[in-house]
Amino acid sequence: MRRNLFIFGTLTAGILFIFSHSAIPQSTQGEGIPAISPIYQPPLLRGAPGGRVGGGTRGIGDELVTLFALAPNHVGLTSQEQPVLYWYLSKPVDRPIELTIIIEKDTHPLLEKPIPLPIEPGIHAIRLRDLNLHLRKATPYRWFVALIPDPERRTKDIVAGGMIERIDLPEAVRVKLSQASPLNIPHIYAESGIWYDTIMTLSDLIEANPGDMNLRKERAALIEQVGLSKVARYELEQAGLTK
Repeated sequence: MRRNLFIFGTLTAGILFIFSHSAIPQSTQGEGIPAISPIYQPPLLRGAPGGRVGGGTRGIGDELVTLFALAPNHVGLTSQEQPVLYWYLSKPVDRPIELTIIIEKDTHPLLEKPIPLPIEPGIHAIRLRDLNLHLRKATPYRWFVALIPDPERRTKDIVAGGMIERIDLPEAVRVKLSQASPLNIPHIYAESGIWYDTIMTLSDLIEANPGDMNLRKERAALIEQVGLSKVARYELEQAGLTK
């Protein structure tokens, strides 16, 4: 049986960073659009501790590589049966990268799958519908992305991961979403404490409007709020605005 690669850290509460108007430029996309980024309100802690693990910068040969899961430092919520998971890589790599998803407290992975190479630097999406994977409600899952410098020495893996749980969407949130414009939807998910739906809908807007740098600034601010400053800095660089 494959050696267990996962080292689970103790959950610490995420620090909420709220950008002021001077830090985040106002949106110019039209009336009714919030002037600042989505403000993520972490949900009340539920059940056992859990959250973001691993990540950071480590050397591979002569290169320093940064790997992060775009997840909060607590159990992140989704209302989607097949949500999207996001992760960040600072440098292009040609070493194997593996995705693992495990149901919390299970001993065997639910899924282990290589991520196609090569991988360019930036923010990457893992769409569970492409993997034919469906999340059950009220079931905590852990997910990990592992960069494998040496397949014969897996203890040297660089691992980053997060925790996700699917919930029923509250009726009040459902009503708000039904009345919202696409640009307001990430804000509704954020204020409702639904992390994965927040970053997914904001990333979908970026994909549909690649030239809109305000959307990248909003995602940078969102990522900063869960303590991922290096990834937020990358986003601001892509928007032409460094911190």
